[in-house]
Amino acid sequence: MSLPGSKSLTNRALVLAALADGPSRISGPLKARDTKLMVVGLRALGVGISKDAGGWAVTPGPLRGPAHVDCGLAGTVMRFLPVVAGLADGDVRFDGDPRARMRPMGAVLACLEGVGVRVDDDGRNSLPFTVRGRGSVPGGALTVDASASSQSVSGLLLAAARFESGVDLRHVGRPVPSLPHIDMTVAMLRESGVAVAADAEDPGDARWVVQPGPIRAVDRTIEPDLSNAAPFLAAAMVTAGRVTIPGWPASTTQAGDQLRTILAEMGAHVELTEEGLTLTGPDVIHGIDANLRDVGELAPVVAAVAALAEGPSRLRGIGHLRGHETDRLEALSTEINRLGGQVQARPNSLRIAPAPLRGGDFQTYDDHRMAMAAAVLGLRVPGLRIVDVDTTRKTLPDFVALWSGMLAGSADGAA
Repeated sequence: MSLPGSKSLTNRALVLAALADGPSRISGPLKARDTKLMVVGLRALGVGISKDAGGWAVTPGPLRGPAHVDCGLAGTVMRFLPVVAGLADGDVRFDGDPRARMRPMGAVLACLEGVGVRVDDDGRNSLPFTVRGRGSVPGGALTVDASASSQSVSGLLLAAARFESGVDLRHVGRPVPSLPHIDMTVAMLRESGVAVAADAEDPGDARWVVQPGPIRAVDRTIEPDLSNAAPFLAAAMVTAGRVTIPGWPASTTQAGDQLRTILAEMGAHVELTEEGLTLTGPDVIHGIDANLRDVGELAPVVAAVAALAEGPSRLRGIGHLRGHETDRLEALSTEINRLGGQVQARPNSLRIAPAPLRGGDFQTYDDHRMAMAAAVLGLRVPGLRIVDVDTTRKTLPDFVALWSGMLAGSADGAA
């Protein structure tokens, strides 16, 4: 199964290229709705982005308004680009899909105001809002609660080198979720020559300092999206089959790499070689007690596997998923229980007990991860019907073709 590039790496690379000191190229990017929205949003702000068969060429330009940015339902767009818009000369209006207006944006807006950017949101702390760009951002020290989303931290850090005083950002509150995504941001900033100091040993009291200075233009090649590998590896997991993902990096900042450990604990045999990652599913799936705070995007597929396990599971540290594309904890419990499952959604966790499942409709709530979880269940539950599988286009436009090709035994995953 050959998978396209990482969404997280692609959108971070686009932002850094747009703010860099010269033109650069991104090879092998993910071309899905979330990344296309990022491209269109950056173009609206004055960045030159041209595409060819292998990727995108990015030419920084003067950032300007007035402009309108459609965030769709992409968390990276709604949390990264408002900070970039603060550097633009003019007003930039942000809005998105109806469900996007329900996603938490308070930390992003607090960060913007804390570094001297004016935002008009009529007190909603959500989309829509307007960033009143003045061509520069003072920056400086601020303290925020980023426990709802790590993306508010990454969004600020990505642009902070362009602030007059850089940024000294401290998080105080409940632990920041998805810390590996912030580690990814810091690593890419350092690759671009930005001086970053990070102290996140205590995720409830973490600090990041970015010094002002140029962001060096860097040509990047994007790794395969390891989070999007989850349903394909899980397919082998629940059918006692075998799947190989070529190009799996030996070392990576992607949180999806933790699939190797999680699925092995549930009984899989996992082997990483020069050819890629190969997972062979077990005859019996074990339940798991796991803290998924840092890898919340994997939770829906892991929950689907757990629903087919021989023993109970507890997936902890995932309360922040209530503010994603949908309330994933309630959505997963509702849909799996509709099939006869026994799932309890608690404030910060899911408890999953073994139960025989039956066919029926599985709603996806405009959430790509819900559709992927349903596809995994459908391999073992006859008559399961995924409502709106096209929501996978958000991060994996060819999901249906890849899935069909895998089931047909195609070597490259093409239908």
